[in-house]
Amino acid sequence: MNKITSIIATVAALAATACTSYEIDMPANPEPPTVGREVSSNVIYQANPRFFGENECLKALTAQLDRISGMDCDILWVMPVYETGELNGIGSPYCVRDFKALNPRYGTSADLKELVASAQSKGMKVILDWVANHTAWDCPWITQHPDWYVKDAQGNIVSPSGWADVAQLDFSNPDLRSAMKDAMLYWVNTYGIDGYRCDYADGVPHDFWSSVITDLKAIDPELIMLAETSDTACYADGFDMIYDWNSAPTISSVFKGGKPADAVKEAVSALDKVPDGKSILRYVFNHDVAAENNVATMYGSPEGVPAAYVVASMLNGTPMIYSSMDAEGLSGELSFFNYRTLDFSTALSDEYAAINEAFKASAEVRRGELTDYSNSSVVCFTRSIPGQTLLVAVNTTGNTQKVRTPIVLAGSTMKNILDGSSVDIPYEIEIGPYAYTIMMN
Repeated sequence: MNKITSIIATVAALAATACTSYEIDMPANPEPPTVGREVSSNVIYQANPRFFGENECLKALTAQLDRISGMDCDILWVMPVYETGELNGIGSPYCVRDFKALNPRYGTSADLKELVASAQSKGMKVILDWVANHTAWDCPWITQHPDWYVKDAQGNIVSPSGWADVAQLDFSNPDLRSAMKDAMLYWVNTYGIDGYRCDYADGVPHDFWSSVITDLKAIDPELIMLAETSDTACYADGFDMIYDWNSAPTISSVFKGGKPADAVKEAVSALDKVPDGKSILRYVFNHDVAAENNVATMYGSPEGVPAAYVVASMLNGTPMIYSSMDAEGLSGELSFFNYRTLDFSTALSDEYAAINEAFKASAEVRRGELTDYSNSSVVCFTRSIPGQTLLVAVNTTGNTQKVRTPIVLAGSTMKNILDGSSVDIPYEIEIGPYAYTIMMN
């Protein structure tokens, strides 16, 4: 019995035997719930090509697009596809030798065009990773245009702090700006991509981003621009989305014995800073987090990862699945420098599909008033608009737990939007290890 069906069975059983004491007192005449601004209904899938094949990675990724789109993912973020440097290199895909050349190990220009066209035909947009702050040490610009780089007092080109494999570009040079802008326009015009995720956006001046985004969106106003930053000033540059850096560490701490209410508070704090029409990226793993932590234990156990993803997604923002979350049996730190073909799981893909479908089905109700009912082991909250309520409960532990149902919902009938069934809500819900429920009336 899987996590979803086990909860349904438990809820049904408890409905007949539930106690009548309540953990939370509601006011006699509660204020009507309010409806806030629009929320995201997009889901991102971050694809590391090196996890899809030892060679011809783009073809291997294309072969997985039916499964990825089947998870109800809308945006495919492909990590850097460019030719990488070797001088002083450590294998990082973020060490770019040529901004207009594909990594030959990944495949050909035709392979990338096929990937983009195939993803778009399935309703997904494709964004590429872009590394504007620095280049590889064997980038031709080093010898052709040394004035495009930052130098120390002795006239030596320097590395960004902590990244000895790359050389720091100097954005005070107008010719460098023109070349970088030209390279970014190249991939949009040549391959028809739908935008960029911009690596280390903080290292590049705001006025460059504003200028290049204006030019990019003149080609396609719907281009998606995601900045790897928590700096809300980047919204004014034209970026559509920035990072919620604290989502993963906060949710991880909750799944390791911390207070479940902290996950709710963190999300509210992050979302309060997002302007209308913009979004924030929330995730439990990305390439950095997976490379720096044991993926099997960061959320208690491997079974905890989908439950953690429910917390990340249903508290609003734009959720993201990192390639590896949909593969079973992984442990340790997953370096994104290495080529490691993963065996992706149909069962996990189906589970994420159900969560993402619930995320989209609840978009209108997720605009409503948030009330936190979390206890010491369960993240539990509601979102309410006039006449409709969403209830989310996630067990953050490896043991069965109980959480009191909000009094206004106890005894009512709600729809389990993970599977479409109708459930009579008891006064207390029992949830299995790392299980979750998402219901709406």
